[in-house]
Amino acid sequence: MKKLSICVFAVVLCLGATALLANSGQTIQPSEGSEARFAADGAFRDGLYVGRLAAEHGQRLRPAVGRWSTNQDRSMFAAGYRRGYNETLAQLNGEIAQPAD
Repeated sequence: MKKLSICVFAVVLCLGATALLANSGQTIQPSEGSEARFAADGAFRDGLYVGRLAAEHGQRLRPAVGRWSTNQDRSMFAAGYRRGYNETLAQLNGEIAQPAD
């Protein structure tokens, strides 16, 4: 009887270890690149939008960083503003420079 209980214990222990190892598999999440972080940042997205509008309306490159209270948000807003402004100007200049067919 003692031998049987030791065998049952060993089988239960093996099954438990197998179940534990099967369920503990960690899913590896891809690391976020800078573009993904920028896309998730509200200050950056706001700066991108405001920068595009400023370029479309012919305003100077002048980000209003006072809209945000922390230095991190201010720098992200300014980065988004510059990107939106420069990309929009490049698009506008590209449209003007190409002759119509």
